[in-house]
Amino acid sequence: MRLVVEPACGPLTGRYVAPGDKSISHRLAILAGLAEGESVVSGYLDSADTHATLAAMASLGAVVTEANGQLRIRGGTLAAPDTPLDLGNSGTGVRLLAGALAGHPQLFGHRIHLVGDASLSRRPMDRIIEPLRGMGGKIEDRSGCLPLVLSPAPLRGIRYRPRVASAQVKSAVLLAGLWADGETVVVEPGPSRDHTERLLPAFGVEVSRRDEEIGLVGGQTLQPGRFHVPGDLSSAAFAVAAGLIVPGSQIELDNVGLNPSRDGVLRILEAMHGQVDRHAAAAVGNEPVGSLSVQASGLKGADIPPAWVPLAIDEFPVVMALAAVAEGRTTIRGAAELRVKESDRLAVMCRQLARLGVVVNETADGAEIQGGPVRGGIVDSCGDHRIAMSLAVLGLVAEAPVRIENAEWIRTSYPGFVDDLSALGAVLHWEEEE
Repeated sequence: MRLVVEPACGPLTGRYVAPGDKSISHRLAILAGLAEGESVVSGYLDSADTHATLAAMASLGAVVTEANGQLRIRGGTLAAPDTPLDLGNSGTGVRLLAGALAGHPQLFGHRIHLVGDASLSRRPMDRIIEPLRGMGGKIEDRSGCLPLVLSPAPLRGIRYRPRVASAQVKSAVLLAGLWADGETVVVEPGPSRDHTERLLPAFGVEVSRRDEEIGLVGGQTLQPGRFHVPGDLSSAAFAVAAGLIVPGSQIELDNVGLNPSRDGVLRILEAMHGQVDRHAAAAVGNEPVGSLSVQASGLKGADIPPAWVPLAIDEFPVVMALAAVAEGRTTIRGAAELRVKESDRLAVMCRQLARLGVVVNETADGAEIQGGPVRGGIVDSCGDHRIAMSLAVLGLVAEAPVRIENAEWIRTSYPGFVDDLSALGAVLHWEEEE
């Protein structure tokens, strides 16, 4: 499907509520499925990726029911499924599940197949395979990629320092550590999302934090509970970006997760002179939430420090879109991790921006983008949901309509994207590709 975005003919205004946080939804599906008893989850993200993780837990024996906008997940008793667990396009789902299942004692003596779509099957899995094997995990792979075949077996605790800061790697190791003999410690080489270590104590697991070290002792029992998923800052970033660049816009965003381990996009927008005011509210569970007020701003180019990259790793496509219309030059460095996402996001975004007349220079670990006018035309998301949505935001200030091919991938993470932007005053519609 092709998404057509018309240049905005007036300001975007209104109140916006972000969909449930994708990262937290994945983790709650897994942890609730491991807990002994029934957990209740409200605000769970309705998307293809998060439903794939939920379906995988159901295939493993968790009982999942939905009523009145709440999920009830009864876990604690796992069984090996008869068919492969298909995680679709979800890198978070497959990597965290590999950790959670590698040493689960109820699965000893069985083989668990983890598969995904063509895009996910190209993404590197060796970054979790290495530490899990170091713990005694038995994993078969295809040259470091999917499919993975797990033969759950007893694990031992490990002290592990990932080569790059990665919430998925950290989480996979910690989840494996739940069943390991002794203490498992992850030494972070830099900051990364901390949702897993925030959620584990809510399930009754004692987690230690010492500077850059996060650890837990195996053998602890996960207890069920009641949980609410806050709004996803990564999804909200598209509405924020649209509000910043469409002249005269004013948007209020409610119930947005403001976890400091992933607020890098807000830091970047502030550095670019974007007017985004934060209003903190009481924490929901262990996650800080609040609201945002966005006002159209004259953005300036900025030099984005590498230290901010892990704190905004999913938001860089939309940051690159904003850089295309910011005054001056924006420089991104230390972002080579973007090359192993759903697509090579550095390469794809640079190519698509160039199609729209943007002056851009791709580098080995980033890009240099010169702000200026944006032409309309046809671009391609290359099967990447965040690139599709980022180009849609940029289309709001293009000189002519922007047509985004392969935009149906938006549904993997944010099915309501078009409706939500339309409610603010944007004009977008779907059309069949020729």
